[in-house]
Amino acid sequence: MPKLLDPPTLAKLKGLRLRARHIVEGYVAGLHRSPFQGFSVEFAEHREYAPGDDLKHVDWKVLGKTDRVYLKQYEEETNLIGYLVLDVSESMAYGGAGDEGRGMRDAQAALSKLEYAQTAAAALAYLILQQQDSIGLATFDREVRRVVRPSASASTLGQLIRVMEESTGAEKTSTGPIFHDLAERFTRRGVVVILSDLFDDPEPMLAGLKHFRSRRHDVVVMHVMDPAEIDFDFQQPTLFKGLEAMGDLLVEPARLRQAYKAEIDAFLKQVATGCRAQGADYLLLRTDQPMDAVLSRWLAHRQRRVR
Repeated sequence: MPKLLDPPTLAKLKGLRLRARHIVEGYVAGLHRSPFQGFSVEFAEHREYAPGDDLKHVDWKVLGKTDRVYLKQYEEETNLIGYLVLDVSESMAYGGAGDEGRGMRDAQAALSKLEYAQTAAAALAYLILQQQDSIGLATFDREVRRVVRPSASASTLGQLIRVMEESTGAEKTSTGPIFHDLAERFTRRGVVVILSDLFDDPEPMLAGLKHFRSRRHDVVVMHVMDPAEIDFDFQQPTLFKGLEAMGDLLVEPARLRQAYKAEIDAFLKQVATGCRAQGADYLLLRTDQPMDAVLSRWLAHRQRRVR
């Protein structure tokens, strides 16, 4: 089963729906039958117990003080609402280096960052809908491109997948303003899953995450990176083609490796530390990681929190 779910195999599967089904039915659904739980938002008031009421809502402290049985009532009780926030900017189209380090994508070796993020998003949508919870989607680059409102309808997965498959990276990204915008649009409290390479100024990006948290969303940042971007294991003279309005650059990788590694490591640390400081879950996802490991790690983490 892990071989079925590794990036080279997923790259050969045609269509997000097929990838999602293989991931969810092949591994995640069997390991994590119900990783998400419904949640109740803020306490509103008490009411007296009536025969047939669920005893789990009894306020035992009030019972101890008054010898009368009261139930806690909440402003709203709801199942999980998921919001997928997918970066479709030009840098997400990067697909990794070929075997000779020329910066050319080996199509049989891995998925691009966008394809990897789309596959993860489709699998999460598939899983959430199977649990009869609601899922929505927003795609963005320098502006919000498409929004699919959260729904638990059976047709939602097809709609999400169509939107994702029609998304192609062609613009710069602007995470800070986008996150502020979406924080205002997502009016109902839920789980916001951001899938992006986060190639932007970290400070406004983290301020945008803070806005999500101020709206009491549970935020998960899935930081999608190609291994070549992290390891910089190019060996031969390489022409790097600029994305998001950056120019092309011909370099000797060995001369840049130490300085590049210092910069990228500092960037990753700043983003990870900033996300956790905002109370957001942070996962660094390399596109050479098996998808089952990515999703099961996060779902297991959520289960531990619920318990």
